[in-house]
Formats: sequence, structure tokens, C-alpha cells
Amino acid sequence: MATALVVQNAEYGGPGRWGGWLAEGGVEVEVVQGHAGELLPGRLEHQALIVLGGACLPDDDETAPWLAGARALMRQALDSGVPVFGICLGGQMLAQVAGGEVAGGYGEPEFGSTTLTLRAEAAEDPLFRGLPERPTAIENHLDAIVRLPPGAHWLASSELCPYQAFRVGDVAWGVQFHPETGPERIAQWPEGRAERHGVDREELRRAALRDDPAAARVWREVALRFAARIKDGGAA
Repeated sequence: MATALVVQNAEYGGPGRWGGWLAEGGVEVEVVQGHAGELLPGRLEHQALIVLGGACLPDDDETAPWLAGARALMRQALDSGVPVFGICLGGQMLAQVAGGEVAGGYGEPEFGSTTLTLRAEAAEDPLFRGLPERPTAIENHLDAIVRLPPGAHWLASSELCPYQAFRVGDVAWGVQFHPETGPERIAQWPEGRAERHGVDREELRRAALRDDPAAARVWREVALRFAARIKDGGAA
């Protein structure tokens, strides 16, 4: 069975339902909890790399010293054509490693179920083609990508944050939102993170519950398509 290395960057930020969806597609996940002091491998020997979210910037090595190893794995994957999926912090890391730019506390934060808009380029993308034009996904970010890498394919935006999804090369995807997250995870967010911005966590949960049946179908399909790319060795 193919395996994907998953880098976890926060206690509340595990692979969630993507673990089950990828297994459904024939890909097992091996989670390394950088935030808990687990050592990341020096070389990527898995068939894919997934980097999850966290409450820091992708180069905040003083706060999160394992991030240097995560960036090195990301660079290895890009150089060798290993499929990559970066989520929130992981998406920002992909953008930065590939030559884009990320800014802390940039623009307005986004929390909870958020409507995305797929761009025209998504129609030709192996993971995003044929999806609903305006799917929803759960957001939880204060920082943002402010410049995509050269040559990146810009796939989706939202009202408050333009760079919601993109692809670098043929097999590396980054997203600002959380396709792995269901409504139940909102309760696990650090206390006060959303509330400091005038957001009611219970209202976020109710909205996410309302949107989840349709959202889960969309992001399960993306996870299964990513699994298929992994099993094909990244081939188109």
C-alpha cells in the first residue's frame, strides 16, 4: 500500500477525516507530530507528503524548530516530483518554498465555514476539475499567502483571501482552508483564538454543521483524487 507522510504542526491539527478518505483510496498515512517533539525524517521515503496547519508562519523556526525539517522535506518532494498537499500552514509553506511570499496577520482573518470560488484554471486541474463552482470549507487562519510562486496555477479564492488554492508543477497542491476538518474540530481550537476577533464559536459550529454534508462530498472527492495521483506515482 502506498504511504503518505503527514507532518502535524499543532495538537488540534491532525489529519482528521482525510486519513480515512486516503485509506479508502488505497493510501495509508504515517503521522509525525513535530509539535510534540517527534523527529521528522531527514529524507522523504514515502510516496507523498502532506503538511498540516498550525498557529505559526512557515519559517517561524524559533517558535517551531521542526519547521526547518518540514521545509526540507517539502523541497525534496518538489525536486523529485513526489505528490504534495499543504493545508493552511502547509499550503503557506508550499508557497514559500516554491518562491512565493507569506505575511503574518495579513488582511482579515477567516474562521469557520467559508464560501470559496473556483477560478477558471480549476477546470483543468486534476484535483479540482468538475467540483461545484462555490464549495464551502472550514477556515482558521490569521496569516496569508500574499504572492504565489512563479508559474503556479491559481485555483480558488474567497471574498477575504484571494489565494485559497493553487498548484505548483504537476503534483503539488496548497490550500489555505481545511478540507480535512469537520464541524466537530471547531470545539478543539485554542480558547480565545476566534473569540478575540468577535466570532462566536457556537455560531461557527452551527454554520459548519449546516454546510458539512455538501462540503464533505467535495473534499472526499479531492482526497480520493489525490490518493489516485499518489498511487500513480504522480503521473497525469
